[in-house]
Amino acid sequence: MKRSSGDDSAAQAKMQTLEDDKLKALFNPRIWEPDYQKELRDEIANSKPFNWGSIPKLIDDDLLRAVRKEIETEIHFSKKETDIYKVNQSGDLANLSKLDWNDLSRLPNLFKLRQLLYSEKYRDFFAYITQSGHLSGKKTDMSINTYTKGCHLVPHDDVIGSRRISFILYLPDPDRKWKSHYGGGLRLYDTIMPNVPENDPCAKLVPQFNQIAFFKVNPGFSFHDVEEVKVDKHRLSIQGWYHIPQEGDKGYIPNEEATYIDKNITQLGELDSAVLEDFEFPKEERELLPNYQIKHFEKILERSNSGDNDSSNVLSIPSGMKVIPSEIPSLTEEEVAYLSEYVALEHLTKEGISKLQESFLENSFLSIESFLNEEKSSLLENQIKRTELEKDCPLFSKDVAYPWKTAMPSHKCKYLYIDGKKQQDLATADGLITTLNNDENSNFEMVKELVNIGKEDIDTEKSLIELSIFFKSLIFKKYLVLLTSLCLITEQVLIRRFRPGNDFTLANKCKMNTKYLNEVLDNVLEGTLCLTPSKGWETGDVGGYEIYMMDGTKEKAEDEDDVEAERYKNDENGESILLNSPASWNTFNLVLRDESVLEFVKYISWEAKSSRWDIKLKWDVRTFDDEEYGDE
Repeated sequence: MKRSSGDDSAAQAKMQTLEDDKLKALFNPRIWEPDYQKELRDEIANSKPFNWGSIPKLIDDDLLRAVRKEIETEIHFSKKETDIYKVNQSGDLANLSKLDWNDLSRLPNLFKLRQLLYSEKYRDFFAYITQSGHLSGKKTDMSINTYTKGCHLVPHDDVIGSRRISFILYLPDPDRKWKSHYGGGLRLYDTIMPNVPENDPCAKLVPQFNQIAFFKVNPGFSFHDVEEVKVDKHRLSIQGWYHIPQEGDKGYIPNEEATYIDKNITQLGELDSAVLEDFEFPKEERELLPNYQIKHFEKILERSNSGDNDSSNVLSIPSGMKVIPSEIPSLTEEEVAYLSEYVALEHLTKEGISKLQESFLENSFLSIESFLNEEKSSLLENQIKRTELEKDCPLFSKDVAYPWKTAMPSHKCKYLYIDGKKQQDLATADGLITTLNNDENSNFEMVKELVNIGKEDIDTEKSLIELSIFFKSLIFKKYLVLLTSLCLITEQVLIRRFRPGNDFTLANKCKMNTKYLNEVLDNVLEGTLCLTPSKGWETGDVGGYEIYMMDGTKEKAEDEDDVEAERYKNDENGESILLNSPASWNTFNLVLRDESVLEFVKYISWEAKSSRWDIKLKWDVRTFDDEEYGDE
């Protein structure tokens, strides 16, 4: 007897029903209840700081335990570290959508889990509770990570390509409760305005086995991080995303993905960059030096180039940096006496200066150990150690007291700093900063007087401010001209403190926007005097190291499914890294950089024995050019 097409349809419907029943049975039955779905939908719609939620006991417990066992026995994890994160990733198996059959045969339960999470039934459920619109079943995007002690992920918004929903399925030890003080929590950040997250998180989810956390990916708003894991335990998780429907998916709309991506780019592009810069502190504003100082430096370099060995002036290598003078004049006795109040005498002798000159000529950077003299070094070390031991370090912005300020926004940097300016007047209305004092020049003498008024136990701040005043002195800048053969045009001085478990800077370019004599200055001389009193930084395990590297090492992933949306590549010889300097005591680095050089300070671990302290100095510079100076 011939079966009718109606019979075939009925059979297919019955088969689909059976498959749906099997699929539904592997989830927590509660998620299929209409009342629970509506409750979740309303909760997510009204959640703060953006649309997010979590579901406990999502998957059949036996299945998820089997998945966890497969991952532990079959997958090898490698530690990966950039300015953004430190995490253990699963190498070639990082993205499950790219596994071949041999891999899948070793991971049948993991494969089944991926089928469940990207099944049409579950995607429809997820689309409903998040009100996201249809989600792709063809574009699967999952990775496996394990966060061990010291691992972390700094604030970001997860916006890449066609992502609509971000989720994390947690797989820590199923027989032990994961406690808040272990770290590893998902923390969420409110925003002051689009693309400007607050400094401190406003919500935190403590992960548990078989719990899923999720949120709508919203450009400029969905900022979150993963708190550092503080204990010797594994916080295993599966991270994934749901994307806009692709061709062949239910709900596919031609060109929707391109329109969505363009819209995100346009929305962020419409934000006035000048407005966003209003919310960036400290400002990258290098103040133009007085004209008499610049002219003085030019004359010094002119004399150096002409061979005039007037010992009353600092002399330096010609700008071509190809010929080292056979005889390098010394500093005057008065200049040496002034500099030696802070700088170790070995760096002020004719031989010491010659050695530093040659090193800078060859490498375009210097790393000077024991830079401060013994007296100043010992005084500062004792003061900073006493501050670390006796004074509580504020971890939240609201607790930071003048003269210290908090760097922001938190998806670019977090640290405390003193910039020589008055306290910022950040008047707020409806969550927006309306008044900003951006225009005064730094005056550390003024700040020194202000902190002396009504302040107790400020010895550390006072000494650091006095050292900053020394760095702004004409004689110290003449000393730099001698070492580098560069004419200093501007300056900026910052005292910084990077707190354990909190602070970092992401890889950044130095802005080249200063003009002098109608010429764009395209080089910056950058100095860092590291004043970190504790030990244990040498290996880099607790972070705190400062890296300079070529911009070409940071690349956008060509495939947005790649677990590393942004990654740093290092050649086998490490040639892309120009300088990797661990936190230390009394080491002064000088680096000549342009727009091709990135710099960052790695996140400081809770395991660090103290904060990382330093003084950061920047000068726009120009090289000496015989013909140009002659024309002038």
